[in-house]
Amino acid sequence: MRAAIAVGAVLVAALAACMHRGATNADPAGGRLPDGWYAGGADCGGRPAFRVAAYNDDFYILRQPACTNYEKPFLYLIFGRDRALLFDTGAPTIDVATPVDTLIHRWLARRGKSALGLVVAHSHAHSDHVAGDSQFVKRPNTTVVGRDTASVRAFFGVSHWPTNVGTIDLGDRVLDVIPMPGHQPASLALYDRRTGIMLTGDTFYPGRLYVRDTAAFALSIDRLAQFVRGHRVTHVLGAHVEQSKTPYVDYPVGTKDQPNEHGLDLTPAQLFELDSAVQSMRGKFRRLPLRDVTIWPQLP
Repeated sequence: MRAAIAVGAVLVAALAACMHRGATNADPAGGRLPDGWYAGGADCGGRPAFRVAAYNDDFYILRQPACTNYEKPFLYLIFGRDRALLFDTGAPTIDVATPVDTLIHRWLARRGKSALGLVVAHSHAHSDHVAGDSQFVKRPNTTVVGRDTASVRAFFGVSHWPTNVGTIDLGDRVLDVIPMPGHQPASLALYDRRTGIMLTGDTFYPGRLYVRDTAAFALSIDRLAQFVRGHRVTHVLGAHVEQSKTPYVDYPVGTKDQPNEHGLDLTPAQLFELDSAVQSMRGKFRRLPLRDVTIWPQLP
């Protein structure tokens, strides 16, 4: 009898866990990623403009053109009922406020609303991800989150950095905020519960994963892998593409024209491969090309 009760308890617990997981991640809002993200070459051929793609009506991806900066970073604009979140503001020499405001105005018009708050946050504090901050500092109804670890921790309610997860509610849309130091001390990943999309900045993307703090990076990748195992992740989207479509081959630093580049989207399986490779190094990092990314330690 006790054995039967124990088995029943285990089954109930397992069912409850499945129901809880399903309630959080079942039926994510669908969308579509472009087949390619070509950012052009060194010549703008006129006024440079972000390439903008709608994953769906509430989630936008912007890519900076190559002619303005060889980094060609990706920015993300996510809408909730009460406010939107812009994740990164790009590299120097481009107007980012105009395309963002245009998307916000169109979103408001479709919904018959007159105003929406904006939060400007960052995947991390490097210059190719924060250069446009000054364009939003005096914008009405806008909060620009500080770039240092203390500011990030306080704004997103991370009780213990970097092991705990924070959140931000945009209004019927909650994003999980996952501290990811290693590339830079204030690095973050965002998980959008509505779409199942994970945004990983410079911590994980198709290209060179520059590791400045090897111990922190190893722990961050392991924590991210654990988080992904417990959530339904539809896409993993980083902040750059440096890899070519040829496995194990990336574009040299400074390359602007990348006509044969890897897709933006990565998968949980590729993250698990990275985690396995990092853990196998046991703290003794070395440059290691994987099929879709390269571990690239930058040691003193």
